[in-house]
Amino acid sequence: MTSDCILSNDHLSLSVATIGAEMQFLRTADGRDLLWHGDATFWTGRAPVLFPIVGRAPDDTIAVGAHRANMPQHGFARRSTFAIEAQTTTMCRHVLRADAATRAVYPFEFALRLTHALSGRTVSVTAEVENLSDQPMPFGFGFHPAFLWPLPGATDQTHMIDLPATATPKQRPLRPDGLLEPHLVPGPFQAGTLPLSEALFEEGALVFPDGTPNFLRYGPKDGPNLSFTFDNLPDIALWKPKQAPFLCIEPWHGTAALHGSGPQIADRPNSTTLQPGAQETFGYSLTVAL
Repeated sequence: MTSDCILSNDHLSLSVATIGAEMQFLRTADGRDLLWHGDATFWTGRAPVLFPIVGRAPDDTIAVGAHRANMPQHGFARRSTFAIEAQTTTMCRHVLRADAATRAVYPFEFALRLTHALSGRTVSVTAEVENLSDQPMPFGFGFHPAFLWPLPGATDQTHMIDLPATATPKQRPLRPDGLLEPHLVPGPFQAGTLPLSEALFEEGALVFPDGTPNFLRYGPKDGPNLSFTFDNLPDIALWKPKQAPFLCIEPWHGTAALHGSGPQIADRPNSTTLQPGAQETFGYSLTVAL
């Protein structure tokens, strides 16, 4: 996949491709990689953008009113070609607009803008969804970045996910068919902390819906870490394939459909519906401490 925007400052460098407006690498000034590199042995993704659905639809079929279409997991944006709308040495903005291919499955005019920016040791990623249609537009949106596990300089240390100390988010079980169970179960966090292990992911992704705190820290208790803040992203998932040397930290607004539900996008958990001419913004930032 060819990169088209390369950003850098005194601390970090970042590359973003036109396909999917997807980050290709995130690297410290001294050459240490933080982002998964897309080896097909485990997963070809690196940091895909999820739109207009997050997760799977029943029988991979979505509906908007009477319109029905096939749509694979996580939607079409991650495979689409974005255009560059603006670029500096530390910022680039890509845009995806509706075309004949998107209208065939998702009958709306829209603009999806992704902005990546560097400031010191912090990366900010912002998405803006705009409804350019004359009818309400339902959708889900999410980010799916994969970071190295272990982080550089922390090879022998247990990595943690830390939320605010009072956070004990409930979990919605993920089924083998990619849909979510309607019920919630107690999550594995204790006093806001989750030690990471292979065993946690034996059944697939861990999904924590609706109300996840807007701060998260990833890394060993004392050592290199990434700290995240989230904007308008109430759901989060954690995922890694078996024995994969990375962890996906996935903030979402919307999730996979619930088992037993229908194909309507508007009925999916935490779906957003934009009125004509309206727009909504989602984003996260991560600060590197190595």
